[in-house]
Amino acid sequence: MASRARVRAPELVGAGGWLNTGGKDLVLADFRGKIVIADFWTFCCVNCLHVLDELRELEEKHRDTVVIVGVHSPKFVHEADHRAVVDAVARYEVHHPVLDDPALVTWKQYAVRAWPTLVVIDPEGYVVAQHAGEGHAHAIARLVEELEAEHEAKGTLRRGDSPYVPAEPVARELKFPGKAVRLPGGTFLVADTGHHSLVELAEDGESVVRRIGDGERGLVDGLSPRFSEPQGLALVPEGLDLGYDVVVADTVNHVLRGVRLADGEVRTLAGTGKQWWQGSATEGPATGVELSSPWDVAWFDGRVWIAMAGVHQLWAFDPAAGTVAVAAGTTNEGLVDGPVAEAWFAQPSGLAVSADGDRLWVADSETSAVRWVSRETMTVHTAVGTGLFDFGHRDGEAGQALLQHPLGVTVLPDGSVAISDTYNHALRRFDPASGEVTTLATDLREPSGAVLVDGDIVVVESARHRLTRLRLPEEAVRVESVAHRTQRAATEVAPGVFQLDVVFSAPSGQKLDERYGPSTRLLVSSTPPELLLSGAGADSALDRELVLSEEVAEGVLHVSAMAASCDDDPEIEYPACHVHQQDWGVPVKLTPGGVRRLPLVLAGME
Repeated sequence: MASRARVRAPELVGAGGWLNTGGKDLVLADFRGKIVIADFWTFCCVNCLHVLDELRELEEKHRDTVVIVGVHSPKFVHEADHRAVVDAVARYEVHHPVLDDPALVTWKQYAVRAWPTLVVIDPEGYVVAQHAGEGHAHAIARLVEELEAEHEAKGTLRRGDSPYVPAEPVARELKFPGKAVRLPGGTFLVADTGHHSLVELAEDGESVVRRIGDGERGLVDGLSPRFSEPQGLALVPEGLDLGYDVVVADTVNHVLRGVRLADGEVRTLAGTGKQWWQGSATEGPATGVELSSPWDVAWFDGRVWIAMAGVHQLWAFDPAAGTVAVAAGTTNEGLVDGPVAEAWFAQPSGLAVSADGDRLWVADSETSAVRWVSRETMTVHTAVGTGLFDFGHRDGEAGQALLQHPLGVTVLPDGSVAISDTYNHALRRFDPASGEVTTLATDLREPSGAVLVDGDIVVVESARHRLTRLRLPEEAVRVESVAHRTQRAATEVAPGVFQLDVVFSAPSGQKLDERYGPSTRLLVSSTPPELLLSGAGADSALDRELVLSEEVAEGVLHVSAMAASCDDDPEIEYPACHVHQQDWGVPVKLTPGGVRRLPLVLAGME
């Protein structure tokens, strides 16, 4: 086994304490003899949710030697609320100990710069690897096997159960519901996300009529279907006979499903069940193209548009042609308006279409923004929101109004848009006619969607596990304004020539495969654009010389890196290849005494 730098792992500290340990507070010494994988995550981040799923198989296979420790490190103010972390651990079925670190103490001690980041600690308490982003499960699995062999031989491996203690289950009809639609007969169809099923509720929004899906996570079609954390729902337009009545964004399965309401039969419409990666097809026969965490769906311009949260894009499914294709966005994460092919989104999670069909409204959650697509010009516009790092609860003129991670949008009868302002626990309203943002209701626990019913609005209160019916108020609620920025400290950097290095080491037994061209990619940009005098754009090298402006006091460097590694064995006819990818948004402050080099670890050790 290759020698590694001996870096002692810092202590695991968090003011919120420990979850999933039966009330016991843990320290790093409690894990001595085990291989520890510290997963720095936050529950708003779809990439973090992907990693939770990636690690499930490894967690089960090596349960007597490996302990995964989730270190919850919040981006949004709401995510620093301990109750919200407790909800998230239950919502996403996290089956390992979790440290709640609201002040980012452990994050800073481990020099983490991005969500998600995985740090591997050996049985003697030393850091042996760090991986940022997605696609590292196979590399970590290989490293775990090497560490098991090494420390078994040394006598420093301790087998046995994890300190994980599951929370007591709570019986309820709905569990973290996502979205809902009203069916023609007046009942509601609800994506019962936490129960991996759909539920039809009576007109009262409470009584269960039937359940579609058996409650177990899976991808099964037919009359005994299974889902995996379904979210968005869209009714097939009246008069269109497709053999199904509802389209479902089956989020964690990375597919769209069709549901026939007459008997509850389910079929897969788009996606393969595997997650889309850079380099995968972006158009083609619908069931042959991979998707990535579709979060909502809406009929727009004759197709089913998809909020593809996992890759920061909008896609479209054409049921007549049986095809799917990218419709808007570049996969770069951020807030950039313009033609659909050039626009940037950040985890779009809610869709709604204007009454005249001319606008597709988008809840762009990670930028705390509401955006819209023009059907006439196929351009993207921002109504509310400024970027990845500014959020809050502030009403008034839309240009200065603030939201906090909204997940849903609903078009109201007057043409305005109700916003499920999820992390503000509020229902907000944007009026395109006046350009004003107001608050309609507060004290809604993580609202994720809403449905109009006559003069009322039925809100999906995800963290209260229910639908809540409200009378649309004639007057806005007065709310004290608050504004926030992501609490990560800015890196002090020197203006002028500046070196950016993305660190990547191929996993043991693999190498970068250049047979068909470059296997790495680096994309760099900045907010504001004036921060970068040179060095912006895409290239294959993972290191780059930048020039930073002396005229800009602070900003954000946006760095997106990808590396593909393949089996390094000439005897293997068809080598297995894996994609590693991560996006960083690094807040920087320009100062003459700042650093002139920024290393970002994609995989390996700096």
